[in-house]
Amino acid sequence: MPVTRFSPDGLQPHTPYEHVAVATGSRHIHVSGQIARLADGSPVAPGDLTGQVAQALRNTGRALAGADASFEDVVRLTFYVTNWSPEKIGPFMAGIESVVEELGLPWPLPPASLIGVDHLFEPDVLVELEATAISE
Repeated sequence: MPVTRFSPDGLQPHTPYEHVAVATGSRHIHVSGQIARLADGSPVAPGDLTGQVAQALRNTGRALAGADASFEDVVRLTFYVTNWSPEKIGPFMAGIESVVEELGLPWPLPPASLIGVDHLFEPDVLVELEATAISE
């Protein structure tokens, strides 16, 4: 397996992601920011952070599959969420948890960052997700 994920002692415990990923593959896969849109561009889950997180993950999974990869190959996830506040963590995590089995997401997740932003490129977009993967 080209990716090993772990959380060394001394780092914050009980996070929904691993703190470190070590990759040994030769193919670098960079997935551009994925949002809650269907293939025809129509919005999914307007105004619903949970639904948009789930759809962004589904689209990321499709992008990875297109590169002959999966979430098992992911070494880094970066989520951008509009108007972030700590109260949004419940709906945000619910979106992830709703697709863990469907998408075969590793749990805990690969190393991840959640970055609050004022807005994204269109007003209805609440979350955007970038992924980096390594495969053989």
